[in-house]
Amino acid sequence: MTFRTKLLLLSSITVAGAVALVTGAVSIAARQGFERADGQRRSDLLTQLRRELDTRGMEVTRQMERAAQSAGVQRIAAGTAEFDQAQQESAAQDLAFLDVVQPDLTILSSAHWPARFGYKNDWEIAAEDWHPDDASAGAAFLARIPVPDGPSAVALVAVRPTPDKKALVAGGRLVDPAFLKSLGDAPGMRALLWLPPGEVVDAQGGNPDITKLAGLVSEARGKAAEATGTVQWSSSRSSSEAFLAFPLAHRGQIAGVLLAGTSLAPQFALENEILWIGVVAAVSGILIGVLLGWWTTERVTRPVTQLARGARAVASGDWSARVEVISNDEIGELAAAFNRMTEQLAEQRDRAIQAERVAAWRELARRLAHELKNPLFPLQITIENLRKARKRSESEFEEVFQESTGTLLAEVGNLKTIIGRFSDFAKMPPPNFEAVDLNEIVQNVMRLYDAQLKDDGRSKIDVELDLRDTGLRIQADGEQLRRAIGNLVLNAIDAMPRGGVLRIASSREDGHARLSVSDTGMGLTEEECARLFTPYYTTKQHGTGLGLAIVQSVVSDHGGKISVMSSPGNGATFIIELPVLPGEPA
Repeated sequence: MTFRTKLLLLSSITVAGAVALVTGAVSIAARQGFERADGQRRSDLLTQLRRELDTRGMEVTRQMERAAQSAGVQRIAAGTAEFDQAQQESAAQDLAFLDVVQPDLTILSSAHWPARFGYKNDWEIAAEDWHPDDASAGAAFLARIPVPDGPSAVALVAVRPTPDKKALVAGGRLVDPAFLKSLGDAPGMRALLWLPPGEVVDAQGGNPDITKLAGLVSEARGKAAEATGTVQWSSSRSSSEAFLAFPLAHRGQIAGVLLAGTSLAPQFALENEILWIGVVAAVSGILIGVLLGWWTTERVTRPVTQLARGARAVASGDWSARVEVISNDEIGELAAAFNRMTEQLAEQRDRAIQAERVAAWRELARRLAHELKNPLFPLQITIENLRKARKRSESEFEEVFQESTGTLLAEVGNLKTIIGRFSDFAKMPPPNFEAVDLNEIVQNVMRLYDAQLKDDGRSKIDVELDLRDTGLRIQADGEQLRRAIGNLVLNAIDAMPRGGVLRIASSREDGHARLSVSDTGMGLTEEECARLFTPYYTTKQHGTGLGLAIVQSVVSDHGGKISVMSSPGNGATFIIELPVLPGEPA
């Protein structure tokens, strides 16, 4: 990183950091202030709701007390009332539900469902609520009531006995959004009432997702105390609401959970506004820092920049690059030293290139001499044996001649192989690309080695082919790729002199065709794997060390890569990865 860049970054980061610190502090303070204010508002609303609910409960209790003492209910209990007497009493007391029942809960008259006459009252009310001798039986509570025109309704009900205790009167008010809203309301807030087994009454008449409230409701019911939580109704943060939940208990059972919620949208809107103000301030500060840094660095770092530009030119190969000396101070001396250095480097480069060429030719000559020396010695011995046998009997010469000519031909073949390998490594023509199928190339290679693998004179090698059906067309030189794969197959065969399994598999991974050639031979050490693709390095007794170097060169020319996985005693696997043709189906 240049000094100019460091100075620019330092000034920019300083300004941006200060703005970010202030913005973060203001945002945290605003959030905490909102949370305190909203928490207090929720607590106040919940307190108001509970107080109003208790007040309504006492009103319902008083209404049921008046209904139990009314003449109409007395006539119903005596069996002398009109069929609609319960409805009249319900309307007189402003009640949504009213049932007059016998002590065994048989309905004598029902205001909201007259057809239930003679049936058992099945409101979800505890047995204690019907007990006329229990002093607490008159307290109002939440109950679920069956209705004739749909699912059950929820009401705030109370049960009172008639003065002669020959009948019981149960009734109450419907708990709906209007009832809940009448308990208390505030801008930006709303009240919810959760009722078992899973119903939510919204004071605003909405239909909230019960599942999103399940955790908060379970916590309040489990603790039997207040619980707080946040619910995000949709993917947008602005849909979040913070709730304070309070369980409503009746005779030790949770009859419902009252929730007071406040929308967090204003809080998020303020946080976003603060954030954007901070971003604008930070960007403005960064721009000022950049201008200040540029003004400073332009006067301080210009000579250093020119020197760095010259150094990059030399590094890229331009040995004629020079730096203008524009001052007599330390920077000017440094520029003059740089110019002298580039002149010396150019001279040293020329000498180094000549030395490298000489060393390369010497290494090539040494390698070639070493490789040719091995087959020349058997040729010399064979010729000497022929000359000695020529002086003996004709039959003995014929026998030696046949054996010697075979040796001569074998060693001449070795010489041709060595020369061919060195020739191939020296040529390495550029690939002639065309669209080819990798599996087809593998099958052609295996046909070439089919006879060698089935030779009865050598240990059996089983071949396993696991080739992907489609999607492996690549841009490649088919001939070069066949030679490279053939070289890997031949190495695998040589690695299994006692027989084994040769496995070739093709697949496609991440837009690349993957070909693996595995053997079950003796394997390679970690050091051998690291040096395996180095020219002239070989693990064979009679190898040139060029085969795998050629394979690597071919794969590299095709834009791919080759690797090896092996360990001693576990065979070896060579993996080639080549890019597939664009548009080739995956």
